Amino acid sequence: MKLPKIFIACDTNKISKVKKIISQSKTRKLDIGYKFGLEFFYSKGGREYISSIKNKQIFLDLKIADISNTSAFAISSLKDLKINYITVHCSAGEDTLKAVVKMAKKTNKKLKVLAVTILTSISNLSIKKIGHTKNINELVKKQTLLAKSCGCHGVVCAGTDVKNIKKIFHGEIFTPGIRLTGDSDEDQKRVSSPKEAFENGSTALVMGRSIIKGKIQKNINRLIEELE
Repeated sequence: MKLPKIFIACDTNKISKVKKIISQSKTRKLDIGYKFGLEFFYSKGGREYISSIKNKQIFLDLKIADISNTSAFAISSLKDLKINYITVHCSAGEDTLKAVVKMAKKTNKKLKVLAVTILTSISNLSIKKIGHTKNINELVKKQTLLAKSCGCHGVVCAGTDVKNIKKIFHGEIFTPGIRLTGDSDEDQKRVSSPKEAFENGSTALVMGRSIIKGKIQKNINRLIEELE
């Protein structure tokens, strides 16, 4: 039986905390990997620590969103890291998405490119303020089709968007904005429970605060219970 895939977001700038997260999140009931974002990657020793991690699934969430040439060479500069996933923003456009996918294949054939759609911290009101005239559902659908046409291996979207895109996209679907029962939404606007996200069609969940805040092993057990 395939285990539920969970990437724990190591949202910290301290190597000691990452070591604690990894050591305290071991379980045979989940397929656990680790996500590193800008905070840790840019921290002192962060990049070097990521390069030292062995035998773990690593998701590097840099949300690349620059011109195609710059974005492609940013991927090339990561060739010394043994990472499994990298993110690029759909909003960077077709040329950048294609350039990143092409360079990923050249740099590391095992590296999968995930296209980030609308962030889970953004609401329909926020979208209007940015200047979009379409709602989030319509935007995410268009972004997913773009990611698909550019050869991206997967997309990152809110759990509330998964059903909408599952019909048009058969790649990997990573879902952040996941909260365990009773946890605060905090800065997230579009959240889902772990079970809801998987039932809607997510292939992997990205979980930060609900896991790393408080007692990690206790939170892992809460997650397992909610998925059973």
